[in-house]
Amino acid sequence: MHILITNDDGYLSPGITILAQHLAEIVQVSMVAPTRNRSAASSSLTLDRPLNVSEIGDSRYIVDGTPTDCVHLAITGLLEENVPDMVISGINLGKNLGDDVIYSGTVAAAIEGRFLGFPAMAVSTNAEQPKYLQDAARLTCDLVRQLIAHPLAEQMLNINIPDIPYDEIEGIEVTRLGSRHLAEPAVKAADPRGNIIYWVGAAGAKQDAGAGTDFHAIARKRVSVTPLQVDLTRYQALDSVAQWLDK
Repeated sequence: MHILITNDDGYLSPGITILAQHLAEIVQVSMVAPTRNRSAASSSLTLDRPLNVSEIGDSRYIVDGTPTDCVHLAITGLLEENVPDMVISGINLGKNLGDDVIYSGTVAAAIEGRFLGFPAMAVSTNAEQPKYLQDAARLTCDLVRQLIAHPLAEQMLNINIPDIPYDEIEGIEVTRLGSRHLAEPAVKAADPRGNIIYWVGAAGAKQDAGAGTDFHAIARKRVSVTPLQVDLTRYQALDSVAQWLDK
């Protein structure tokens, strides 16, 4: 199997470096990653300028764009002579739970892979300064082996791994996305010249975090595996909206 790896923390992140090292022991690996941190880039594509690509090693490329740019470019041209079988985005430094997936560049890269027809996986650890990335990479390889041996119909997975030793993980469970309260207010400040600036507020606290959610799994030292889909249509609302339009 040939796996394309990317991330939103940038190519220098230890998360993608350690993941590449572990995956290379079991599969062929190509890396196409952003030149810098592009966290919360969501599914943005760079359409107003060309993208610069540099090869920094054997099947290792960096792109001055977003995570979605990286996957799109890799699959539609850059790796045309060696197209991957699967896309893995991560390991992200910090969790991607509940509403986070809307903004996450990590998840967006996996979505782009799935949108282009490939199985995809977004992998995150729940610490921004993790101590156990080697353990998270080991567990990711376990899941890859499982996918190789037993292909899955639901081909896009959002995976969150607690930042604890491998042997202390209490299990792996399938979950649904939880949700958060509204984000904290924007923070108003001034730059050195006295101009008013704003920082986007922090994410809201957990709201829907009960049994069955990704929040609940991580809190119980379990790995959360959430199947995602590209189709955002709210099918249960089609009839009510049609009736509304009839009026």
